Amino acid sequence: MSRQSKRQNDETRIISFKEPVQKHATGSVIICMGNTIVNCSATIEDKVPHFLDPEKSGWLTSEYSMLPQATHSRVPREASKGKQSGRTVEIQRLIGRSLRAIIDLNKIPGKTIWIDCDVLQADGGTRTASISGAALALNIALNKLLETGAITENPLKERVAAISLGIVNGEIMLDLDYSEDSKADVDMNLIMTQSGKFVEIQMTSEGNVFSDEELDNLVALGKKGISEILQAQKEYLESLQ
Repeated sequence: MSRQSKRQNDETRIISFKEPVQKHATGSVIICMGNTIVNCSATIEDKVPHFLDPEKSGWLTSEYSMLPQATHSRVPREASKGKQSGRTVEIQRLIGRSLRAIIDLNKIPGKTIWIDCDVLQADGGTRTASISGAALALNIALNKLLETGAITENPLKERVAAISLGIVNGEIMLDLDYSEDSKADVDMNLIMTQSGKFVEIQMTSEGNVFSDEELDNLVALGKKGISEILQAQKEYLESLQ
C-alpha cells in the first residue's frame, strides 16, 4: 500500500517546533507534525488546589481545545455549547497525566502549572502532538523559573513524547494523518519518557482484532517515532541557549 503522503510506513511526518506567538506565557511553543499544528503553553500560578498543602506540593493541570476552523468544516466552540465534550475532557486528562509523570511536584510547592494546548490545525494525532509540544513548553517554563530564582531546583525528571500509530489495510503505520486514521483497523497512541519508560498505551481495535506480534511491532515502531520527537525537542532547547 502506498501512503498518500508518499512516506514510508515507518516514517513520521515532518516534525518542527516554532517560536511561539504568546509572549505572556512562562513557556510556549508551536509544534507542527505535518499539517497538525498545536500552540502549547505553560503558565505558572502561585496557588494550588484545595486538596494540596501549599507548603509541601505544587500541581500541574491541562486544558485542550480545538479552534473552530481547525478542521475542514467549522466546529462551534465548546463554550458556545455550555460544556466540554467527552473527547476534550479525556484528552486534557491524558496530557496532564503524561506531564505529571515527569515532574516532581514536591519541588514546586505552592505553584500550579497550567498547560494549555490549542489545536490551530488538525490532520490527525492532535493529542499526541499536544503532549510532545506541551512537554517542551513545560521544559522552557521551568528553565525560566530557574533562571529568575523563582525555584532553586529543577523539578523536571526527564522529557516525554507521544506518537500515534495504527494498522491500515493490514499494514502497520507510524504517525497517522487524518486520511489514514479515519480508516485504521487498529489505533494506538503511545506515550513514553526519555529513559524509555511507558507512561500510557492507548490501543483499540476499530474492526479487526490484533495479535501479540502486531502489538510488539507497533510498540517497536512507536519507540522509533518517539526517539525522533525527543531529538527534535532537544535540538530546539539547545537553539534557545
